[in-house]
Amino acid sequence: MTLAFVLFLSLAHLAIGIIFTLVLVSKVAGVKFFRFNAGFAATLLLVALAMRPDEVALGATAQGAAMAALLVATGALLIYWATIGRVLAWLRPLWLWTAVLSGAVALVVGGMAAADGAGTPVAAMTVASFFTSAALLGGASTAMILGHWYLVIPSMEVSLLQSIVKFHIGSTALRILVVAGVVWWALVAAELPGPGFERYIFSIDGVFFWQRILFGLLGPMVLAYMTWETAKIRSTQSATGILYVDFFTVIVGEVLAKYLLVTTAVPV
Repeated sequence: MTLAFVLFLSLAHLAIGIIFTLVLVSKVAGVKFFRFNAGFAATLLLVALAMRPDEVALGATAQGAAMAALLVATGALLIYWATIGRVLAWLRPLWLWTAVLSGAVALVVGGMAAADGAGTPVAAMTVASFFTSAALLGGASTAMILGHWYLVIPSMEVSLLQSIVKFHIGSTALRILVVAGVVWWALVAAELPGPGFERYIFSIDGVFFWQRILFGLLGPMVLAYMTWETAKIRSTQSATGILYVDFFTVIVGEVLAKYLLVTTAVPV
């Protein structure tokens, strides 16, 4: 795997995560909210597909199957975006759920391919890592945009923001649990090539691991809790400001996670 794989995974996981969260937001948010987020996710997928590395291509391999699922998700999402608030309203849930299910398939098959025949436990951990990464990225992005949307529709109930922030807190906690399990495995149970994961994280190169923990896990957990407390007092503008910082830390953390996967084969 190459560093181009890091960018590809980061963009694809963010897009799939946004698709997942669209089914969680009430229609009260309005047509433009769903159109904006669907267009944003579709753009991310198109860029990811355009910049995909050589090892990610259509074919009879697991990566080829993951790519095919990603193409289906992109096509369904583009149709969903094109029809929001326009025509064939009764078909829109079909396109959205097609994108959701295709995105899920892409995460499962892509995680198995990234494990590269390392065994069932590693494949399972990589798939879990991919799913929790997408959920964390999508939750942070959608929460930030929904918070901003209170400037567009000030009459929206604050419960909409509270609901997506609750999902973000849950996805952050789940991401921490998965990473903790993977790190335990890498330190105790794994037989990794090279000097070992313990020596890596306490070397100079290990700074990327500690930045990943600090910015990608601890930071979002603290900021998500601050957002929840701010939303409870109905201060949506302050909550949105916190979510901007939160989204940045999540992006940094997940890009570093993909980098660590490429360099150490550990799906943190």
